[in-house]
Amino acid sequence: MSAEPVFSLADGRFVASELARGPWDPGAQHGGAAAALIVRAFEALPAAEGLSLARVTYEFMRPAPIGPVEVRAEVVRPGRRVQLLEASMVADGVEVVRARGLQVQRAHADAVADGTPPPPGPEHGKPAELSPPHRPMFALDAIEILFVAGTWGGGPCTAWFRLRGPIVAGEEPSPLQRLAAAGDFGNGISASLSWYEYLFINPDLTLYIEREPVGEWIGLSSETRISAGGVGVAESVLFDSRGRIGRATQALLVAPR
Repeated sequence: MSAEPVFSLADGRFVASELARGPWDPGAQHGGAAAALIVRAFEALPAAEGLSLARVTYEFMRPAPIGPVEVRAEVVRPGRRVQLLEASMVADGVEVVRARGLQVQRAHADAVADGTPPPPGPEHGKPAELSPPHRPMFALDAIEILFVAGTWGGGPCTAWFRLRGPIVAGEEPSPLQRLAAAGDFGNGISASLSWYEYLFINPDLTLYIEREPVGEWIGLSSETRISAGGVGVAESVLFDSRGRIGRATQALLVAPR
């Protein structure tokens, strides 16, 4: 892992580096960077023994800036078997990202069903063929991407993602931070539209987490659908080296540039 962090800490705030940058605006963060930082805040909250984070829903309300931000998180409904969390990212006093997390008691061992096997591993992958509009950015520079089926922007595909460095300076990313960082890429990798001609921005992201991932690599098998007269939706099945770990969904704003 490289030493370059996506965020650093200064005066009680997080400072997003250029490695947090997304594809749509050179001054705005990628959703995966913000998602991972908010999961970090959820992990720091108190939880009853035996609870796991089962769902996180993000609303990207405004562009999160490259620069200083604050992250606030709290338990809004405590419980022994189900617990509800809320968090927000704030820049210059304005809320830019809002999130809700659901922690649920882990399933009893006797109830476990057979898992879905993973796709071919990253050792079989090819680097993303991508000419981004600006560098550095979260895709490619903060996170390594290897395709094992399909190509970037060529419709349904499968790719593996690995953080190149820490989310926060001096910290090893947790398994859930790795998952959140990768989970926001479904619409980007499976789009069939040119990002030089169209916007296909996701104002939301929902992660369903069946279990915590193991290892550094997170896999996504993703598909984007755009309904005539409707909206776009991207769906991804999430994997690690052992098999399926969850699902990610995104609603899309699709429009000509």
